[in-house]
Amino acid sequence: MNIIDKLQWRYATKAFDYKKIVPKEKLDILYQAFNLTASSYGLQPIKLIVIKDKKLQAELVEHSMNQQQVAQASHVLVFCIQTAIDEEFVLEYFNRVHNLRQTPKKILKPFRDFLISDFESKPQQQIEEWATKQAYLALGNMLTVCALEGIDSCPMEGFSPNAYDDILNLKKKGLKSVLLLPIGFRANDDMFADFKKVRKDISDSVIEL
Repeated sequence: MNIIDKLQWRYATKAFDYKKIVPKEKLDILYQAFNLTASSYGLQPIKLIVIKDKKLQAELVEHSMNQQQVAQASHVLVFCIQTAIDEEFVLEYFNRVHNLRQTPKKILKPFRDFLISDFESKPQQQIEEWATKQAYLALGNMLTVCALEGIDSCPMEGFSPNAYDDILNLKKKGLKSVLLLPIGFRANDDMFADFKKVRKDISDSVIEL
C-alpha cells in the first residue's frame, strides 16, 4: 500500500480487539515518531503517557464519556503538556542544541534570551494554549504513523482532563492531559471499518493560487 491507501484504511476505530496487543517494536516506532514531531521553536513542551494497565484503562472509561475503546485498546496514549515553560525549560533546550550541534553559546544567546523573555511575559493560560497546539501536531503525526504501521487508533477530545490528571498523578509531574489516542487492532465486528470515508472533493478543500 502507498501512503494514500494507508490513510484510506485508517478510521476512528470504534471497537478494538482487546486480545490483540501492539508489539514492542511497533510501540518503539510510535515513541520515536512522537519525539520527532515538529514543534514551535523545537521546544517540545509535550510528553506522552502510555497506559497498558487494563484495570487502569477500565477505571478511566467513566472519565472518557464512557467510550469503551479506552478499555478495549491495547494501549492508551495520553498527550500531555508541560505547564512550566520557564527559563529553566528554555535553557535545557539550548543546552541540547549546544551539546548536539556544538553551536557556540554566543551565537545561541540572542535567541535564547528572546525566548526566555517572551515566555516570561505571557500569562499561564496563553502558554498552555500554545503548548496544546503542539500536542495537536503530535497527534496528527501519530495518526499517520499508526496508519503506516497498520495500527488502529481513535483520537479523542471527549474526556475529563481533571480526572485523568488526578488519577495519573500528572500535577506532580508538571503535566496536564489534553488529548487521548487509544491504539490497537480493530475488532472484526466493528461495522465502522467498512464505511466509506466522507470527505469534501479535493477541489473544495484545496485552493491553488
